[in-house]
Amino acid sequence: MKNWALILGASSGIGAACAKKLAESGMNIYGIYLRKPQSVIDELEDYIKAQNVEVYFHKMNAMNDDKRMEAINNLKNMGVVKSFIHSIAFGTLKPMISHNDSDTLNAKNIEMTINVMGSSLVYWSQDLYNAKLLSQGSQIFSMTSSGGRKQWMSYGAVSMAKAALESASRQLAIEFAHDGIAVNAIQAGVTDTPALRKIPGNEQMIEYAMSNNPAGRLTTPDDIANYITLLSHSTSSWMTGNIIRVDGGEDIIG
Repeated sequence: MKNWALILGASSGIGAACAKKLAESGMNIYGIYLRKPQSVIDELEDYIKAQNVEVYFHKMNAMNDDKRMEAINNLKNMGVVKSFIHSIAFGTLKPMISHNDSDTLNAKNIEMTINVMGSSLVYWSQDLYNAKLLSQGSQIFSMTSSGGRKQWMSYGAVSMAKAALESASRQLAIEFAHDGIAVNAIQAGVTDTPALRKIPGNEQMIEYAMSNNPAGRLTTPDDIANYITLLSHSTSSWMTGNIIRVDGGEDIIG
């Protein structure tokens, strides 16, 4: 059976870096993305194919139940999912309290953000497991940040989603343990990605991280991809249920 890496949010940032690094290591890539010019996808596909592995990119809403099952049925004909990477960055960036109702988080904003960035990890993991695409030695990674326990203006809904994602990761780790499937949350340091640039006040966030990180620089998508690639090839599930900081020591100072 062929080993595949399933990556949600594979078209840019950390997801794209993981796709490249995992392909370089010999793993086949199944990438899910929502909005990206076809030229960007074509370039990424060409790079991955050049590593002599198989690649399939699926444009879809990761929260659409029918589309999710379509992707899973495709994978059932391809092999097994050795590495499942949940790297979706899509949520509402508004304050909880504002004098202008249109600029204030509402129920729809909060529910969407938590579902897309948090709860969807559960739904994909359930369906992958039921389809027998996960097996002993499979590795599941969710992408969190210090925002799961630290606050930033207009980051409230995303912070709630990250906290939910971390909780879901721990719960899945417990329930998958008897099957030998590992689940860990990767806490990246401040990483200059398109998602970061959408956060109000990101310039100050970047400046603060640069001045406080012991390495004197931001985390890069490749930093995260290198560690995920290393762990993806592990056949052990004994390291599970963790929040693994990949940040150059940023969190222990800031």
